[in-house]
Amino acid sequence: MHFDLPYLKSIIQPSPLIRVIDAELPETIELWIKRDDRLHPIISGNKWRKLKFILDHAFALRSDTLISMGGAYSNHLHALAYAGKVLGLKTIGFIRGEQPPELSPTLHDCRSWGMELRFISRTDYRLLRQYREPFDLPGIRTGQYWLPEGGAQPFALKGVAELVEEIGMPFDVLCLPCGTGTTLAGCIAGLDGAQTALGFAALKNADFLIADVEELLLKPYTNWRINQDYHFGGFAKTTPELIEFIRAFELAQQITLEPVYTGKMLYGLYDMISKGYFEPGQRIVAVHTGGLQGRRGFNNI
Repeated sequence: MHFDLPYLKSIIQPSPLIRVIDAELPETIELWIKRDDRLHPIISGNKWRKLKFILDHAFALRSDTLISMGGAYSNHLHALAYAGKVLGLKTIGFIRGEQPPELSPTLHDCRSWGMELRFISRTDYRLLRQYREPFDLPGIRTGQYWLPEGGAQPFALKGVAELVEEIGMPFDVLCLPCGTGTTLAGCIAGLDGAQTALGFAALKNADFLIADVEELLLKPYTNWRINQDYHFGGFAKTTPELIEFIRAFELAQQITLEPVYTGKMLYGLYDMISKGYFEPGQRIVAVHTGGLQGRRGFNNI
């Protein structure tokens, strides 16, 4: 079934905001979760928010093919492939690493939705990161539109900023996980200096994210930082401690997490609260950025 973009936008409504009631949290701190995992069964979380205005731009340019890059469990490619299918657009994904004997569940979905998968070396994959604009990709053809890794381009920020507008209550700190930093940049822009944005890096050695976020923003802000203490060994790495936290949180709150992004952020947030990082009386909003399909890559949850 094909939809047009206005219809797809119309069926994806603002996500709910719920308060976390937990005896592990001090009474002096309020923790709320913006449930972007419930935006859509497939194009959930920040994936839809980042794609929304990119798709607008692609359609305005009469593009018929979307090209991007990602790993074997990429939430971004998964959402892009589905969006291409329902909107009648061709999709091409550059996949990091050699083609395995068996596709991951994520890539199997992408292929079933019509995405052409092109496996490339890790060296060539890193080289692709330098191309940021829709027509930067060498050899790009008329009608093709390039999206950098994770959709990290300025049009993505506009969609993410809408998240801030939806919160609809006073708060002090907005917390979110960071992969490419695009969602953090969009939230910083949406806050426009009014509250603090706190990102949690999902990968180690993430100092580069600071420059990447600054590059995406149209003006400088000082109301944000990126915490790099809760990567658990690196991107998509876990520890028994992290997995146990996720299990306990899911049991208590009936909210499904994944260990790549939101699980790490919430672990870090709980740890920082327990250590008195936040001032008494502060209200914290944490963003569940979706991507639950990536949970299929972990057999220990």
